[in-house]
Amino acid sequence: MKETEKKLVFDTLLKQYLHFGLPTDEIDEKTDFTIHNLKDIHLELPFKSPVFRPNFFSFVFVKDGRGRYTTDDLNFDTVPGTIYFTNPGHYKSHEWFDVQEVYLITLSESFLKENVHPNIFDEFPFLLAETVHPRVLTPEAFAEFEQLYLQINKEYISRSPYRNRLIGNLFVVLLLKIKEYFWKDYNPIYEGNRSSQIVKIFKRTLEQHYRDLRAGKVHQVFRLQDYADGQNLHPNYLSNVIKTKTGKSISTWIAEKTIAEAKSMLQNSSVSIKEIAFLLGFSEANHFSNYFKKYTDTSPVLYRKQHGTITS
Repeated sequence: MKETEKKLVFDTLLKQYLHFGLPTDEIDEKTDFTIHNLKDIHLELPFKSPVFRPNFFSFVFVKDGRGRYTTDDLNFDTVPGTIYFTNPGHYKSHEWFDVQEVYLITLSESFLKENVHPNIFDEFPFLLAETVHPRVLTPEAFAEFEQLYLQINKEYISRSPYRNRLIGNLFVVLLLKIKEYFWKDYNPIYEGNRSSQIVKIFKRTLEQHYRDLRAGKVHQVFRLQDYADGQNLHPNYLSNVIKTKTGKSISTWIAEKTIAEAKSMLQNSSVSIKEIAFLLGFSEANHFSNYFKKYTDTSPVLYRKQHGTITS
């Protein structure tokens, strides 16, 4: 993938379409939700997009159309009856050869949490699946989804004062049907060897990062988002994989590593407690002391006196 392609990052469909030079009449820029038939957008075919990285969810329902799309390094064909979705953070591209009825729904994570369910990823964890393969349904099965997305489209156009709530409730039904047909027993632990690789990379990054902190090469402690960005993953998905595979949350891994590094420096160096606090990302020494005492039931000063040979 070319470096210039990686710079194409869009947080809304409107910005994406404006960049691609596509019509935007069907897009309401005041909401983080859109739905429309691609036939109304892609007036000239074939159409091929550059590689881009959206920060929103996309759901595609292909009743009558043909094309192809990529997500990261995987390629998929789209034929009549295809349903697929992509989540934020992955590099993707798509091309269309024929479009008659292909409905696209895009929405943000905030829209999902505000209008569908505040704990949306607990109810529908498959939304965070690392790689989602498209499914081709029978006409009878596809008709169930068509009824739902057409009703959602009707509410979207209506401009009702209750529009977002109506769409949110209809979208719950849509997600339940997706769960019923495709991901009834989804668990990220069973996605394959990739989850094990994610854990290995996380542990390696964690270890290297704290080495860099201790050496003064970096001064900002990584948070969940940083570890997720490092692997091009959604933070909730990374959290789910790490917790499931290791039995410990990422916050626990970070806390344990912070305390381990602190203990090592308190025991084996003459670095002052104030400097240790700074190296481990604490803005104030007393914040570090409170943090250390929370996890060890003792203060850094007392720990150094009991276990170290050098006083601060």
